[in-house]
Amino acid sequence: MSKNLIEVKNLIKHFPTPKGVVHAVDDISFSIPEGKTLGVVGESGCGKSTTGRLLLRLIEPDAGQILFEGRDLLSYSYEEMRDARRHMQLIFQDPYASLNPRMTIGETIGEPLLVHKLAKKGASLTEQVYKIMDTVGLARNLINSYPHELDGGRRQRVGIGRALVLQPKFMICDEPVSSLDVSIQAQVLNLMQDLQKEFDLTYLFITHDLSIVKHFADEIMVMYLGKVVEHASSDALFSNPQHPYTQALLSAIAIPSLDQKHNRIKLRGEITSPIDPEPYCRFAPRCMYAQENCFKDYPELQNTDNHTCACFYKDKLMESTINK
Repeated sequence: MSKNLIEVKNLIKHFPTPKGVVHAVDDISFSIPEGKTLGVVGESGCGKSTTGRLLLRLIEPDAGQILFEGRDLLSYSYEEMRDARRHMQLIFQDPYASLNPRMTIGETIGEPLLVHKLAKKGASLTEQVYKIMDTVGLARNLINSYPHELDGGRRQRVGIGRALVLQPKFMICDEPVSSLDVSIQAQVLNLMQDLQKEFDLTYLFITHDLSIVKHFADEIMVMYLGKVVEHASSDALFSNPQHPYTQALLSAIAIPSLDQKHNRIKLRGEITSPIDPEPYCRFAPRCMYAQENCFKDYPELQNTDNHTCACFYKDKLMESTINK
């Protein structure tokens, strides 16, 4: 059994605003074994991208622990954290906005090696850049090209190459294919899976598209307004979703068949404000199964056979689903 590369315990991040405090990430815990992928899904504003940035300390957490190979990153000094980021890299959502338009592809991929003093300008650096370009499927004649000269798929390959050049152990993928065409999405996802096998990479894969993460992630964590509402293996989550929000997300996946009946769950009601939320279930105002106590207390995550869910009535929901 693989040991955990990343362990997150009771992570909290709140942002003060003139109207109150935004509970962006509110006491979440999870772990990722070496060489595995954890998919993080949820609507915009649920806290999934903030979680990724907290792991790299691009945003400083308010409380909690982030253990990388058993050591708490929050105890690291600036210099120690800078060195740790050699082993923890980020692939951004927008492959155009994340690249410097004044730097060539070769300069972009080679820059991390110069920053961390792992290479000097010259033939050696160029050869390392060529090697990474070969690995991510970029033609060598593009080394002097600029980002605006490439299409979206190639630009994202540049972003992947820039993250990969330092030979990291852990990569945070923040919706890396959401801005790409469907055919290009498949190419990039296949590349990332091949790289994971070749370099034994561990991924945190952030997305709003459950159809993508189904075949890419080993485990899936569903977030809603800063809270984890469900966490299970990919197979278990798709075959046996226990939280009403997860069920609604799964029902929104398009089915490419005219014969198969599609029972779409439509969420109604107002989304709870993330600013100073009331201490009850944040999904309750939109939940068709909500009862009186859902508006009084917040349900804790309950673990059943490595499938965790935060819902007072998950057992009753399971029974009703089976009876149907």
